[in-house]
Amino acid sequence: MEELSSAGWRRMGWPVHTGANMLHLPALILATEGNLEAMLPLRLFIVFASSLLLAECAERLRVPGIVGGMAAGLLIGPSGLGLVQYDGVLHALSEIGVMFLLFQVGLEVRPSELLKVGRTALLVALLGVALPFVMGWGIFARAGFNTPASMFMGAAMVATSVGITAQVLSVQGLLPHRASQVILAAAVIDDVLGLLVLAAVSSLGSSGYVDFIGIGVSALAAIGFVVAVFRFGPTAANRMVPKLTQRMRTSEGEFAIALVFLLGMSALAIRSGVAAIVGAFLAGMALSETVSKRVHLLSNGASRLMIPFFLAGIGLQMDLSLFRDLPSLLLALLVLLAAIISKAIGCGLGAISLGWGDALRVGVGMVPRGEVGLVVAQVGLSAGIVSGQGYGIAVFMAVLTTAIAPLLLRLAFRNVRMVEHAKAEEI
Repeated sequence: MEELSSAGWRRMGWPVHTGANMLHLPALILATEGNLEAMLPLRLFIVFASSLLLAECAERLRVPGIVGGMAAGLLIGPSGLGLVQYDGVLHALSEIGVMFLLFQVGLEVRPSELLKVGRTALLVALLGVALPFVMGWGIFARAGFNTPASMFMGAAMVATSVGITAQVLSVQGLLPHRASQVILAAAVIDDVLGLLVLAAVSSLGSSGYVDFIGIGVSALAAIGFVVAVFRFGPTAANRMVPKLTQRMRTSEGEFAIALVFLLGMSALAIRSGVAAIVGAFLAGMALSETVSKRVHLLSNGASRLMIPFFLAGIGLQMDLSLFRDLPSLLLALLVLLAAIISKAIGCGLGAISLGWGDALRVGVGMVPRGEVGLVVAQVGLSAGIVSGQGYGIAVFMAVLTTAIAPLLLRLAFRNVRMVEHAKAEEI
């Protein structure tokens, strides 16, 4: 029987990857072109199963399961075994996963609670945008990058991806805590501010000047959308959803309406100039006082299905081969340290009125950059403003801040959990 070497696989019609750090496996796993329909179930199985397996291992080691899910992507991706490559399919599943995650978090939040911390959240977001941008710009300018590239890298450090933080707080039952409310509200404002910074930097990099009129229109659209949902969303949902549910004859009609609301609000959010995940969060928040516990349960089930793709997708985008030379590695570590410190200090100072403990929790909760930082770096790379080295460093920063955040959050909220556990024992 012929040995199935790489040449043998090619004679069978399977292209084979022969990278130095990859296994010699057939395109049943590795290829992203051709035979896609046949490969898809296996690729999804590898991503989903590995994410769940490493998340379980992490929990047994008393490490947040989220870290294990991201480590799975690193293990099976280009920097590890090379079993799966991040492509459009996995990107779409990852986006759906984080949308369901933020929708589920929104269902647990009351608009009135977020409005109570509105002023603090605004200050947190403002300082949490200004300090990372200045530090990122300064570091890359000092490292020899030109002004547009340095500003883009500063913009990549601005954005906060609240998906990971929200998941940690939700699993720990900490969403009702004051610091958690500030984090969620500040993340919504942060998203709007981050996209405005990106628009300004993109305009300056492509045309040499800032389009203040265009940015102003975008700002009004984004702010108007968020304010309108906060003000009128819960009332509209309370009037419409019960009536529509009573008239529907299909099973799980209320959940179907909730899904329509989720997808519609996500689409409107993008049209308004903010991220889809913000629309998903606002959709859940608007429905939080209207839908039944059944919708909460079904949303949780959908999240459990999709979140592993979101977590593994973060690790899959990491490519460690870029950091084989010492200067790039040192610059990446410096950027990572600055990304953590700038958010922790900037956002923490914004929440100092809550006390040192809550200020620390808010600062740590705003650290992860996640997919938002990756999007900013991708825009700069596509425009030819950011080099491959800069993009790799931005990806490194986004992935590592996202992986570190759950560990920092567990430490920051440790005393809160101990107090609540003591109260539960008392009761």
